[in-house]
Amino acid sequence: MCADRSPEPRRPILPTTPTESALPLRLTMDDSDSPADVVDALFLGRFASGEQPYARSRSVDRVRSGLTLLPPGATVLRSARDDDRSATLAEGEGWTVLVSRWNRGADVTVTAVGEELAEEMLRKAVDGAEDEPEPQPDDVTMGFWYVSPRRGPYRTTRQISAGTWEEIRGNYSAPVADAMARVMKVVPDDIAGRLLLLHGPPGTGKTSALRTLARSWQDWCQVDCVLDPERLFNDVGYLMDIAIGEDEGSGGNRWRLLLLEDCDELIRGEARHTAGQALSRLLNLTDGLLGQGRNVLVGVTTNEDLERLHPAVVRPGRCLARIEVGPLSRSEAVHWLGREEGIGRDGATLAELYALRRGTTPASVPAQPADPGLYL
Repeated sequence: MCADRSPEPRRPILPTTPTESALPLRLTMDDSDSPADVVDALFLGRFASGEQPYARSRSVDRVRSGLTLLPPGATVLRSARDDDRSATLAEGEGWTVLVSRWNRGADVTVTAVGEELAEEMLRKAVDGAEDEPEPQPDDVTMGFWYVSPRRGPYRTTRQISAGTWEEIRGNYSAPVADAMARVMKVVPDDIAGRLLLLHGPPGTGKTSALRTLARSWQDWCQVDCVLDPERLFNDVGYLMDIAIGEDEGSGGNRWRLLLLEDCDELIRGEARHTAGQALSRLLNLTDGLLGQGRNVLVGVTTNEDLERLHPAVVRPGRCLARIEVGPLSRSEAVHWLGREEGIGRDGATLAELYALRRGTTPASVPAQPADPGLYL
């Protein structure tokens, strides 16, 4: 006789609370918010409520003239413009789009009732919108990282002028030029250390050399300049964003060179006491765990003498190159300028030579020239 096995009682199915009810959206505004901020807030409504649960975004650095970046059939709901940007909110059947524009760039975000619809509307909004600059033989693409109050860590690109090494070699003394020439010819297989250090007095051409380096390495290396290096190593989130990187193109093995200019306080001898963890994080990025698995080089310029730099920075094996960029000797300066007048017996820096060429005296060279990238 079989035992009577009554079926197990079914567990009651409890109703679930929608996520938008469990976590209600609440926005507070005051007189510091602009109309464009209100447009941003209105755009979030349908996504937050779940009515349009799919969102897709894309940035366009240089928008072609005359484009609205609105998909076909869009009906404008709100439009606002302030000093530095504009915001347009529009909708179509089953989708909503927000277009935020600043200068030549724009962010486009689409929410929709379906994933495919969101992707389709975004594609229709931005396809063909990027305005490529006319190719310039003397230009090279360089990225610029900074922390934006609106977007957080942010990277933008621009075309910068950069001469060839043959064109600028005469701006450096013979020993410096020989060392620079070897760096210009570096390829990925030659890389040993991850730190490139250029040190020496102001006005000797360190920045000019880095611009030409970006041109010489452009086939295999993406060059990004960090505009706020003092913040980079004191903000872990910012550092991680840059370490992970934002790659151009599809080359998975492409290297990146991060340029940090005028980092005297970061790498001088007493840096561990004055800069806290900043120096340690810099070194960790070059040959520690943070840099593992990432093809990242760090280029640093400083006006400090070599003797004042922290020994951990200049230890053997850490630097790909360590070059002291000094003034040209008297004979080299006379050859550069084409005359002896105005040149002292100790020679002259590149900044002083440009001042003499413009007809001013070295003593009147401004502390920050109109285009410092030419010869700093």
